[in-house]
Amino acid sequence: MSYTPRVDDYVKFRNVEGWVYFICSDYLTIEIGVKDKSEESYRDSSLHRKVHCLIVCYSQNWDELEYVKHRRGVIEDSMVQYKSQEHRYSDPQ
Repeated sequence: MSYTPRVDDYVKFRNVEGWVYFICSDYLTIEIGVKDKSEESYRDSSLHRKVHCLIVCYSQNWDELEYVKHRRGVIEDSMVQYKSQEHRYSDPQ
């Protein structure tokens, strides 16, 4: 069975390891570091508060990825099993 990468998987790839941050059909990125932006940098571009260091792994190299764990497994599994109560009243407005 081959491994299919997912966002939020922790993987090893060659001599680095980190979190799968983005996936498309051609490549994925692995986040290997995060740090806070300086106040000056944040003022210039306040869209994000962190600087992410990413490496690219092209799809032809995905067979070299080694799965370690998934960051949100417990939360995701419990959300999939969640069912709202039947006939529950609407929240008051």
